[in-house]
Amino acid sequence: MKVLVSGASGLVGHALIPALEDDGHAVLRLVRHPVRDPGEEMQWNPYSGRIDAGSLPPFDAVIHLSGESIAGRWNVAKKRAIYDSRVRTTAFLAQCMERMERPPAVWLCASAIGYYGNQGDKTLTEDAEAGATYLASVCKDWEEATKPAIDRGVRVVNMRFGVVLDKDGGSLPLMMRPFKMGVGGKIGDGKQYMSWITLDDLVSAIVFALNNEKLTGPVNFVAPNPATNGEFTKAVGKALNRPTLFPTPAFALRAALGQMAKELILASTRVIPQKLSDAGFEFEHPDIEGALKSLLKR
Repeated sequence: MKVLVSGASGLVGHALIPALEDDGHAVLRLVRHPVRDPGEEMQWNPYSGRIDAGSLPPFDAVIHLSGESIAGRWNVAKKRAIYDSRVRTTAFLAQCMERMERPPAVWLCASAIGYYGNQGDKTLTEDAEAGATYLASVCKDWEEATKPAIDRGVRVVNMRFGVVLDKDGGSLPLMMRPFKMGVGGKIGDGKQYMSWITLDDLVSAIVFALNNEKLTGPVNFVAPNPATNGEFTKAVGKALNRPTLFPTPAFALRAALGQMAKELILASTRVIPQKLSDAGFEFEHPDIEGALKSLLKR
């Protein structure tokens, strides 16, 4: 296929593009900077509507991964950037597809398990209702922004990503620092669930969804065995051969990071990949202990 990719320089995009090319696909990157290679890049500015749908070359698929990092304290400006970088850019692409004479057959659009909010130990499939948090509202609007493309006949997959684990990028290196120093431990009571996926499995799942015409709508991109923070802590200690005796009080995180701590670090979201499993996708790293052992001992 000819595949248009946004967010190509991010953690997921950087790993995904070589996999797509190895699979025989031709990739065109949507970039904000001046184009360096017209054969590989196309400049866009979704906020000013710089791309005209009629000027886009014919392509078969779109993979939309762009989005402002959610790390850090969420002030008003940060929350607006988080929202706009997801919802406005998605709406712009949807409008482009709506106007195209021949729209792409499939659009894989990033979303997140933040859609579900904090739901304790309840097991969540793609049919679960949205939560009532700020991130849940962002994710809901993010997914709804794809509707014009759906109405145009495009197969849309809303990829609800869990926490992406990779040795060299994303949140895992930051999470590992206290453990490597011997001062790691559980966060709060350690009972909150974290739904995660390794970067390798995520890339494989995206390629799988690209080629599987039966997958449509919201799809959870998470490993089949979510872990509590306590289980994650024990697995890290075992993989690194480090003690895990120093818990981080919940109040300290709330004081330091505010709403981000409440909705991300301390929230419990127990999500399973029902649609991917039903479609026959096989995970290389289905459990947290094996995943961390593989990632941290490479």
